[in-house]
Amino acid sequence: MFFSHSSEIWTQCPELVPGAMFVRGISARAAVGPQVARFSSMAAARLASHGEGELPEIKAWRQMFSKMGLKPTKYRCAAEALLRRLRKEGALPRLHPLVDLCNAVSAAFAIPVAVFDLDKVVGDLQVRHANGLEHYQTFSGELEHPEPHEIIFVDEADNAHARRWTNRQSSLSAVSADTSTVLIVAEALHESAHEDMRTLMAALMHEVPAAWPAATAKARLLTRSAPRFELQPLKTAR
Repeated sequence: MFFSHSSEIWTQCPELVPGAMFVRGISARAAVGPQVARFSSMAAARLASHGEGELPEIKAWRQMFSKMGLKPTKYRCAAEALLRRLRKEGALPRLHPLVDLCNAVSAAFAIPVAVFDLDKVVGDLQVRHANGLEHYQTFSGELEHPEPHEIIFVDEADNAHARRWTNRQSSLSAVSADTSTVLIVAEALHESAHEDMRTLMAALMHEVPAAWPAATAKARLLTRSAPRFELQPLKTAR
């Protein structure tokens, strides 16, 4: 299995900096409260001086959503939605230890971070333009078909695991209590994305094994010349 972005995506978005992380050995029994609090505090500190829409990371995604023909204040990237909720409610939602950790990291860096249960992904997973025939499962149980040319995460069975790129994931591959093997994807477009993504991935490579000591994990940044990430563990963790 591989994760990648299509050549058309790289042509459309040469500024894209994606990071991918494979983890095997996740469970719902992990204590991530201190980590979530620490990263949430980092996010709150940024929000104390700037609204989420003023952050360069979010501005870049708003510009991309506009290029995709989407109204940025109607369809927000996942990181902006988290920051908005943190600003309004003072806390992030608690769903699953891994999701909670990744959401807090996403908010701290203002960079969208998605987590996919790989047992629910069929074959390779790619970010590409939709042809309109793919199927997307909402969290309310409805089945949708992404619009042609919409940017989606899609597997070899035409399951769309995320719509409007970084806007919303599918319930099909959402992390649950039974999840054990995941792909974590972070994507950034802003000017300092390369440096920030390295820092973000290093944080995840530290915090995830700390919370799940028995897990095996590997991660790297993807580039246009090396766009594929193999979804298999290394022989040793980290």
